[in-house]
Amino acid sequence: MTAPFDVVRPAYGTGSLAEVMPSVLATLGVPGAPDPLGLAARLDGVRRVAVLLVDGLGAYQIPLAAPHAPTLADVARGATDLTCGFPSTTPAGLASLGTGAVPGAHGLLAFTVNVPGTDRVLNHGEWWDDPDPVHWQPVPTQLEAARAAGVVATMVSRPEFAGSGMTKAAWRGGAYRGAADADALATEMLAALRAGPGLVGGYHPDVDKAGHIYGLDSPQWRAAVSEVDTLIARLVAGLPADAALLVTADHGQLDVPLDRRWDIDTDPRLSAGVRVVAGEPRVRYLHTLPGARDDVLAAWRAVLGDTSWVVPREEAVAAGWFGPVREEHLARIGDVVVACHAPVAVLATAHEPPSVANLIAYHGSYTAVEMTVPLIVVRGG
Repeated sequence: MTAPFDVVRPAYGTGSLAEVMPSVLATLGVPGAPDPLGLAARLDGVRRVAVLLVDGLGAYQIPLAAPHAPTLADVARGATDLTCGFPSTTPAGLASLGTGAVPGAHGLLAFTVNVPGTDRVLNHGEWWDDPDPVHWQPVPTQLEAARAAGVVATMVSRPEFAGSGMTKAAWRGGAYRGAADADALATEMLAALRAGPGLVGGYHPDVDKAGHIYGLDSPQWRAAVSEVDTLIARLVAGLPADAALLVTADHGQLDVPLDRRWDIDTDPRLSAGVRVVAGEPRVRYLHTLPGARDDVLAAWRAVLGDTSWVVPREEAVAAGWFGPVREEHLARIGDVVVACHAPVAVLATAHEPPSVANLIAYHGSYTAVEMTVPLIVVRGG
């Protein structure tokens, strides 16, 4: 594997999260669906597919999880490494999986983004109907494409996420089944698979949550990956003979030491000239006051030094990190983009809830440990 803190570019078009669902639809015979991952040949004869996304279980976390997750370790032996998109964060990852599009196209460009033309910061994790999800994320979903082709499509996730902005952005077009925990998730995914040919998606958030709050390889994180192991074991055991299970993730994680964190709101060098702070601690979007962009660039480069990449929006977009960006989505990206490549973070304690600064593990940037995700494929029978 690449060294954990090496820079990894998103493999858009050939091996990123955005290629998973189109390849699944090709496997299920949807006309015109591309198959860049070559799943159709590998899964010849498969008529029903389950795709499980385990939030935060990146490829670099699987060896750490293996002692506590023997089934996961076993099925992951033949896994393929993919990349998530950039930033390596849940809204961007879920939307890329659900739409088959790069972040620049679907527009969910960070966990929090500035709503253009306002000083408002939209938290995608707390988003419902403002802005309208269909307008904010205009790309048709892969569940809509499946349904249009006559393929039954179902999404299984937490009951509290039903009807949320994220759910509508990534999963509109399919039936929705609520599942309050890992056991219920297995039950509902298997029930949908056994109902007949089609596509079943599943989402499990607890590994990411445990890593954030308690840190990687903490007792709580180990318990979370053990629970995922039981979930995967149930799904594998219950697969119909003409079914396949795919397991992937939206990003990885890394612990960030307390002494390797800056705070925009307690360091005047970082707050000067900044109008709106968005993004997240590993990737910041800085919307600057008129005429202040170059001064902000210089100040942040001086403070963060060689730990981070600090560039104007145009440079980040031209470098291809987001894929092609729609014109209407450009202003969601800050005038200045800050991406951390060392194990550091930039907090914004006056702009974000205290819980964000209290986290142990973070993600969002372009290092291998954050960007590399597995694609595990298991056939029934």
